[in-house]
Amino acid sequence: MLPLLTNMPKDVLIAQLKDGLVLLVLGMGTVFVFLVILIYATKLMSRIVRGIDKNHPANNAPVAAAAPKAAVQQKAAPVQTGDDAAVAAAIVAAYDKSRN
Repeated sequence: MLPLLTNMPKDVLIAQLKDGLVLLVLGMGTVFVFLVILIYATKLMSRIVRGIDKNHPANNAPVAAAAPKAAVQQKAAPVQTGDDAAVAAAIVAAYDKSRN
């Protein structure tokens, strides 16, 4: 690639570099404009949905602040475990069946 560039006349090389920069700016500008449009379209759709959905949390008072502390601090019920030997036997039986 380098010998091709060094054998090229200077004015042709400069013209190609200018064309490359123009293409770079046009491509990146197009992507930038598309992303800006996408951001504003998303914000607009979010406002429309919030306006339609009256039960949306953003339209109501905060639910977490209204919850009593006792409901938040409840402990999970203990999980009952079965016989460990029976569980181990079931695992061994399933493994043995999958091997055959």
